[in-house]
Amino acid sequence: MKYYIIAGERSGDLHGSNLVKSLTRLQPQASFRGFGGDEMQQAGVELVMHYDQLAFMGFEAVLNFFKIARYMADCKRDILAYKPAALILIDYGGFNRRMADFGKSKGIPVHYYIPPKVWAWRQNRAWQLKKAVDHMYVILPFEKDFFKKYKINVDYVGNPVLDAIRSFKPAEFFLEQHNLKTTQPLVALLPGSRIRELQKIVPVMAEVVKAQPAFHFAVAAIRNLPSELYQPLAGLKNVSFIYDATYDLLTHAAAAIVTSGTATLETALFKVPQVVVYKAGNFEYFIASRVVKVKFISLVNLIAGYEVVKELIQDHASATRIGAELLNLVQQGDYRERMQKEYNQLYALLDIGSASDNTAQLIVKYQNALSNT
Repeated sequence: MKYYIIAGERSGDLHGSNLVKSLTRLQPQASFRGFGGDEMQQAGVELVMHYDQLAFMGFEAVLNFFKIARYMADCKRDILAYKPAALILIDYGGFNRRMADFGKSKGIPVHYYIPPKVWAWRQNRAWQLKKAVDHMYVILPFEKDFFKKYKINVDYVGNPVLDAIRSFKPAEFFLEQHNLKTTQPLVALLPGSRIRELQKIVPVMAEVVKAQPAFHFAVAAIRNLPSELYQPLAGLKNVSFIYDATYDLLTHAAAAIVTSGTATLETALFKVPQVVVYKAGNFEYFIASRVVKVKFISLVNLIAGYEVVKELIQDHASATRIGAELLNLVQQGDYRERMQKEYNQLYALLDIGSASDNTAQLIVKYQNALSNT
């Protein structure tokens, strides 16, 4: 069985590698080719293009329109030359929705693992996905009901974040190695990986740090991002930088300040009380506030359907408000316990086995059914 697989971001590369490993266990003779990253390549994918070349966000994508169009054309030619039995798409909606249309037009079965979050904005795009995607595999429980409304063949497969946490092994002597052995409560700062978000939220985090000398703060930093993004936090006495070891940090944190995104879910599954913060440019926020169709920005609250963790957005994401919520998280035992009980319910909702194994089994099942028709 030949699979063509496309992931255009770092997270998609990780999910893609796990899916390839699961498919290989079920089909040892399967072969894989596609767009992705180092993780997918190590899992056995013949890599055509690295996601680093595809990493355009927002207006940057507009400025690089012709380059992206060329990559799409290259991808289409490569798919036709490879003649896969199926096309597997992972996240990366702008690019992969067009690849889904192309695959469908050529009679190639299209499987979409972690589809675009069209439930959040421009929900009419779900009709486009229905036309192009044969089977969809979603990782958030509420997504199944959403896509079912559009008569899409969809399965909820569990969440790969839970898979990653289950397999995680904490580093020995982590606190000692990073000079974090202290009597002060340890607070994790998770500012994310997107440059524009870091530019907005890191200065605010620095204000919080300066106002809270009783805590020790550790920044979950990413080594391949420009160091100047973290500059407002550099040199502060009660701040440490922890590079590429977020899970180790969360293992020991008493509380966390988290930029919206997957990190909010990871923090919850490590049972760390958190406050979610988000700031965008005024124009970006103006547009987003008019098109986004969901009540919450954090995955924790979206999955629960109600507020589990406090969200401080835009003007509300001030150092004063964040600091006040941080004190509640660390000092109010009842408040912490209520949040952690909600986290336990969240864990149970997501705990339906390995997302990659479940997805692989369904892909093989659906492909076998096609072969028998």
